[in-house]
Amino acid sequence: MTDLARIRRESMRWNLLNTLNKARPYTTNETFLLDVMRAIYPDATGLEIRRELDYLADRQLLAINKTPGGAWFADLTRTGVDLAEYTVVCEPGIARPEKYWSE
Repeated sequence: MTDLARIRRESMRWNLLNTLNKARPYTTNETFLLDVMRAIYPDATGLEIRRELDYLADRQLLAINKTPGGAWFADLTRTGVDLAEYTVVCEPGIARPEKYWSE
């Protein structure tokens, strides 16, 4: 049986990493990330985005700046950039597509 919630979670993590990589070197706020994720998942919520950002931060793939006003801002770490650029192995929990092109 297919676990659609797991597929969505892991795919959203990859899409967040990919979005942050494309936004580099600028810090990205959660509102922008939510807008991008809603283009892919129209029913995405702010809580869902924060949950996945927190997961990625726990894996040290990104750094989160939680401001006193409540807004979150994210930047990829060196490891997050390497993962997004396919230079390191992707462990389970993130649905990074297989690299099918040659270098």
